[in-house]
Amino acid sequence: MSKTSLFRYKDSAVPNVAALLYAAAGYAAGLWLITAPGFVANLLGTLLVAHTLVIVAYFIHEFAHGSIFAKPRLNDRAGEIAAWITGACFASYAGLKEKHLRHHADRLDVVTFDYRDFLRRQPRWVTRLVLALEWAYIPAVELIMHGFVIASQFTRREPARQKRALLMLASRLAFFALLAGVAAKALLFYAVAYLIFLQVLRFMDAFQHTYDVYAAHDLAPTPAELVRDRAYEHANTYSNVLSVSNPLLNLLTLNFAYHNAHHARPAVPWHDLPGLHGKLYGDDHTQILTARELIGSYHRNRLRRVTDPDYGAVSAEGDRAAGFVGAVGVSFLTAI
Repeated sequence: MSKTSLFRYKDSAVPNVAALLYAAAGYAAGLWLITAPGFVANLLGTLLVAHTLVIVAYFIHEFAHGSIFAKPRLNDRAGEIAAWITGACFASYAGLKEKHLRHHADRLDVVTFDYRDFLRRQPRWVTRLVLALEWAYIPAVELIMHGFVIASQFTRREPARQKRALLMLASRLAFFALLAGVAAKALLFYAVAYLIFLQVLRFMDAFQHTYDVYAAHDLAPTPAELVRDRAYEHANTYSNVLSVSNPLLNLLTLNFAYHNAHHARPAVPWHDLPGLHGKLYGDDHTQILTARELIGSYHRNRLRRVTDPDYGAVSAEGDRAAGFVGAVGVSFLTAI
């Protein structure tokens, strides 16, 4: 890396420019398609918006690790823009970044809002509604988490925080007002795209760890007895790849599926993770679970996952994912 280079790694220019151009152009094209006449165009636009949101979200993850640009300031600025696009902009980007890096440092799923405790304190009909929505594949828990992030900005007497949240809220509302002004139906298609986006992220998040969950309000320090070692990290991390035989499919989630390799060397950029995975683990598939193996568990356990804090366990043989319930509510987009 030279002092004048834009990207952190010398082999990163082509893949990063290609992926960022796809994200930007694809998002713009998707917005155009959901406003265009014709249901087929609207459907294609919905899928394109959903997928580009996925790519943008995983670029937030890359920016948080400083793996894209040479200068930390550029990573942070790009992360803030990406957070706005994905609707993760109401709390500070610095908080989002700190929370995720603690996930690596402490080997825990560190959350600042315990939604299960929240649901226990609500009337029973609220929990039933949440479960009914989750049964219908509407990610109610994620919507609650995002709503809490927004609401929490106004519960503290911190004028700067409130002013920033109001600015973000006003800018997002203006964006959707503009979209509705072009074509009101676009709001419906965008909402569907956003729900698909949330489902993709939560599927990936659900099966990458069997970590302990630690609710840390205001990102309080983790008790020493809960901090785990590197051996625990590897044994409780899984690479939930979309495909082993066709690794190009994993680009659909910006190689986020190579999670063991990412945890082994968090600063390695997304495009180098397949090679790093092969170098570190070779033909050892102990920590690999494919999407084909996991989709059944994702379906069967979609309600248990909401109510049971136990992630379950991965079997050593047979249907390895049968007892893997998975996590929910641990998205890096809902940090405070």
